[in-house]
Amino acid sequence: MRRYLALLCSLLMLASAQANEPASSKPIKPASAESAAPAKEERKSSVREAKEAAKEAAAKAKDALAADELAAKIAERLAVIRKDKDEAAARLGPRPVVRSPYAPSLKKAESNKTRVEAAEHTGLASNNHGEVHWSYQGEGGPLNWAKLNPANAKCDSGERQSPIDIRDGIRVDLEPIAFDYKPSRFNVIDNGHTIQVNIGAGNYISVLGHNYELVQFHFHKPSEERVNGKSFEMVAHLVHKDADGRLAVVAVLLERGKAHSLVQAVWNNLPLEKNEAVQPLTALDMNQILPVKRDYYTYMGSLTTPPCSEGVLWLVMKEPVEISADQLAIFSRLYPMNARPLQKISGRLIKESN
Repeated sequence: MRRYLALLCSLLMLASAQANEPASSKPIKPASAESAAPAKEERKSSVREAKEAAKEAAAKAKDALAADELAAKIAERLAVIRKDKDEAAARLGPRPVVRSPYAPSLKKAESNKTRVEAAEHTGLASNNHGEVHWSYQGEGGPLNWAKLNPANAKCDSGERQSPIDIRDGIRVDLEPIAFDYKPSRFNVIDNGHTIQVNIGAGNYISVLGHNYELVQFHFHKPSEERVNGKSFEMVAHLVHKDADGRLAVVAVLLERGKAHSLVQAVWNNLPLEKNEAVQPLTALDMNQILPVKRDYYTYMGSLTTPPCSEGVLWLVMKEPVEISADQLAIFSRLYPMNARPLQKISGRLIKESN
């Protein structure tokens, strides 16, 4: 009996000691496989994203390098092309000036000073003495023509300048103007101041004992000349030259009316660019521009554009010629106003047909 009691006491004491043992001394059970799986998958996903980002960055760097290489090749090729072009231009030398075959009289007398002035009458000559070119308005307008170029001094100081208001003429039996015009080749040019028509050789007038060859004609709007204070819609100036280089200008006044066939032929061949001549295959008959009645006014004057050279014989037809409203509108779109202001008569003699 005592043995059983002693054994029971020993068992009770052992159980009490185990109950009072610290928790930290108890063994830790390992984590289950199910709780570790999500963490493992998250690590794998991060690795995949990092690899993809690295691959994308490498592709972009490769594309940028290819673009830079292509740009360098293009620049190198353009440099070679420009160099070849410059070398070819140097071998060819200055581009030759091609003159119109349809105005032989202009080509023949090109070295003649008066002939050059005839071209300047329509604005073909450039201004080499100043930055501002002559015009009809603004800084390059008529009041400043003489200041733009020393050669234009007559524009201010001349005593026989044109145009004028034709009045108080002496009525006399004037010798008729003998027109010897025939169908001729022509070209049309917009020279920046007007529409000019260059005429082939062989067209003449004879007046006051002189023969003059027709060189070209051009237009002004409104008419530069006035007759007893009256202005006309437009005027055509037919520029002629004699063997000594003297100029004679026949002025044909144009008023609103029916369409004119010669004017329409010119308008049909208007150039698309300034200073580039259009050379039609047809011929132009200058007789068509003349009025039926050939009475005229005459006086000595000048070119109406720089350099305003004097000694020009003016022959202004008294009877105007009609052109249509549409034809007037076409010129107005190009040159709404290209007329020099009136100049002083300064006591010069004006004669007119009886």
